[in-house]
Amino acid sequence: EYVVSLTSEGSPKLKLNEDYQTLSKDRSVEKDQRAYLRDRVESAKWLIRNIEQRQQTILKIGKAIIDVQREFLDKGVDKIKPLTLQEIADVVGVHESTVSRTTRGKYIQTPQGLFELKYFFSTGLKSETGEDQSSKSVQLKIRKIIEAEDKGKPLSDQKIADVLKAEGLTIARRTVSKYREIMNIPSTTMRRQY
Repeated sequence: EYVVSLTSEGSPKLKLNEDYQTLSKDRSVEKDQRAYLRDRVESAKWLIRNIEQRQQTILKIGKAIIDVQREFLDKGVDKIKPLTLQEIADVVGVHESTVSRTTRGKYIQTPQGLFELKYFFSTGLKSETGEDQSSKSVQLKIRKIIEAEDKGKPLSDQKIADVLKAEGLTIARRTVSKYREIMNIPSTTMRRQY
């Protein structure tokens, strides 16, 4: 079983100064000063509540991602599932933009390594068996095909698409080209070694 938790390193522990709370209720303090202190105490409480709520949102989103990506955690990157921000937003009960903001710049340590939460969101392609494949797992397959190719006769994008089709994944040549460029893999002519 996987456990999702937040690291407390780098997160300051915020608490309210008891003296200010006491002064905000003390009748010996002038009324306008008490009102000012009460306002500041309420602002501080609001800030602390919002930080705690944000931490809980991060935790819920992390748990929702891990629930969907369990096979990735067990078996590796080639088993990552297609996932959209909206799917996680629906599970957590927040807006899609909240998921986007929350996952930006946040990382999760997994058995497969350290990943930015945004890494887990990708579109998908359907295989001939009807199974969804994440674009990330398709990119990994393309990388493996290119790494295994004869460097004297590298495969064209169309040939790579044909190899993937033989494996049961229908993909267009232009999609192979797009994924290859995303991974910074040069074209066929640039990969050729004499």
